[in-house]
Amino acid sequence: MENIRKTDTVRETERERKKETEKKMMEKEKEGEKNGPTSSGADMGMSVLPEECISNIVSLTSPKDACTACAVSPIFRAAAESNVVWDRFLPSDYQAIIARSSSSTKLDSLNFSSKKQLYLSLSDTPILIDDNKKIFFLDKLSGKKCYLLSARDLSIAAGHDNMHWLWFSLAESRFRKVAELHHVRLFDICGKMNTSMLSPKTNYVAYLVYKLRRQTHGFHRFPPMASVGTTGGVEDCKQTVCLGRPKREPRKQHPSLPKWRKDGWFESKLGEYFNEGGENDELQIRLMEVEAGTVKSGLIVEGIEIRPAKG
Repeated sequence: MENIRKTDTVRETERERKKETEKKMMEKEKEGEKNGPTSSGADMGMSVLPEECISNIVSLTSPKDACTACAVSPIFRAAAESNVVWDRFLPSDYQAIIARSSSSTKLDSLNFSSKKQLYLSLSDTPILIDDNKKIFFLDKLSGKKCYLLSARDLSIAAGHDNMHWLWFSLAESRFRKVAELHHVRLFDICGKMNTSMLSPKTNYVAYLVYKLRRQTHGFHRFPPMASVGTTGGVEDCKQTVCLGRPKREPRKQHPSLPKWRKDGWFESKLGEYFNEGGENDELQIRLMEVEAGTVKSGLIVEGIEIRPAKG
């Protein structure tokens, strides 16, 4: 009888141990479902693919996605930072554009240890090109081409007459000269560039980059009209432009109102243009007021900037 009791006790203990083991296993399974596969498991799965294959996949995304991929795993990091990826993010004609820079600002792409470094340099440090009349840089998130046309690169009505426009150096400007409106009644500024210089399949926005003297006249009551489109074609955008002094750090600002820039200048939106690509057209960006006949003064123009629309 005593032996039977001992046997029952042993069996009961084994059943309890078994239940406890099963309970722990179920808890681990639930935890695994909640947290997903471990990073080491992901690494082992990705290690099956060659690094070149992963690089090709990442290169089909965007610069922003590539930087995010670096945080996934060491394998992704190595692939996402490869020259294969960042060479595809750079514009196909970047070497030709760099060759148009002046000797004092020319970038030698061979001086960079990686294509990623070159990409970041072109995003963070714009370069002067075309006899220092234009600035070229890349949009950091998308890699799209951006330009700032200097006042010297624009066609300005009566721009060479010192009675109407003054040209001088300004420490805040990246160009040698800026243009100050002294006294005009017919206000007309026009910038032109070949659409082949822009990135294809991209919606661009043009901005006037400017400052204002303390005493500015002629723009409040009769604001100028901006037009953006290809020459000889239908204008894609036409709107009145506010050239007032923007409010500092508004919580929510209307897109048509002037804004402060980090470089100390103001910018006011002139219009948008979708560049389809594949066509050799001339993009024209114009700002004018020629009907009111009022005297205008106090506007300092650095240039017209064209860059991809956000979103």
